[in-house]
Amino acid sequence: MNKYLYALLAFIPISILASFQEWGEVTIFITAGLAIIPLAGLMGVATEEIAVVVGPNLGGLLNATFGNATELIIAFIALKGGLVEVVKATITGSIISNLLLVMGFAMLLGGLRFKEQEFQSTAARLNASSMNLAVISLLVPTAVEYTSSGIGEITLQKLSVAVAVILILVYGLTLLFSMKTHSYLYDVGMADLEQEEETSEPTSETPSDTASSEHHQEKPNPWLWSGVLLGVTLLVAVESELLVDSLEVATESLGLTALFTGVIVLPIVGNAAEHATAVTVAMKNKMDLSMSVAVGSSLQIALFVAPVLVIAGWFLNQPMDLDFNPFELVAVAVAVLVANSVSSDGKSNWLEGGLLLATYLVLGFAFFFHPVVAGLG
Repeated sequence: MNKYLYALLAFIPISILASFQEWGEVTIFITAGLAIIPLAGLMGVATEEIAVVVGPNLGGLLNATFGNATELIIAFIALKGGLVEVVKATITGSIISNLLLVMGFAMLLGGLRFKEQEFQSTAARLNASSMNLAVISLLVPTAVEYTSSGIGEITLQKLSVAVAVILILVYGLTLLFSMKTHSYLYDVGMADLEQEEETSEPTSETPSDTASSEHHQEKPNPWLWSGVLLGVTLLVAVESELLVDSLEVATESLGLTALFTGVIVLPIVGNAAEHATAVTVAMKNKMDLSMSVAVGSSLQIALFVAPVLVIAGWFLNQPMDLDFNPFELVAVAVAVLVANSVSSDGKSNWLEGGLLLATYLVLGFAFFFHPVVAGLG
């Protein structure tokens, strides 16, 4: 993990102290948000280290499960606190930021170093089809609500739970497809990364080189990293509690709507470490891996995190459903449309990255100036 991310760990005690000393909601909100960024990175590192030990299949499932654990924890605590519209905004924002911001920066910075970069077009088209399903699944409950007179909240939630179950089943099928039956379509990025590590090792067989090589081949301690993962998860929960508790007052003081905060600010906080990874590997000409991180994260949000939150809302007696703000749906549809059109040919360049970032900025300004709607003030 980057040393600058490690430096942000200092905000963990600062945010907790700010809460006890009552330094103000804005201070708590900012410091808790900064503290979550390195914790999300550590959670990713711990998950990857455990995945090395347990093998590719179980490791892939572990990575898929914990890939967006930070966003899930933040959203769950917000849902528990009754901030349903903020949870929906966070889901929308996570999909948009991964498809436009992360992929845009990856293609732009990677394209500035390499004239044209290539990635698996077949996998890209399959991911595009899955994202189209996600958009349809978000659109249908909203369409039912707007085209039906007097539909009850309970009925809408039941429909959303049914759709959520289908989406989770589809997510399971995508995991089976990508990790088992058609894993060769998704192996290129990881194979390239392993090859790069091997070629970077010294060729001379000095005693120190041999020792370092043996150390490099040693498997991580699964119990140590499991403990790290547990501890980091608990810290993320604590910081998320501080973040959510201070969100409404802090955003009002900063002149931001909770809609803008949910769509733009919170996804960037929860995904910062993952964003850095996608951009870094793209600048090493590993676009397969970069696309896997960016698109895979969006798919997980749409097919797993959102449905889990809908089902959790049902058990928590919170009115969490898939009836989204129409403008949020427009934003998600635009993001998916643009990302699919850019990635369909299996090639990328800096201009395509710039177009994705421009689309994100347009949507970001639209959310910033979007008037406060009921439930988000």
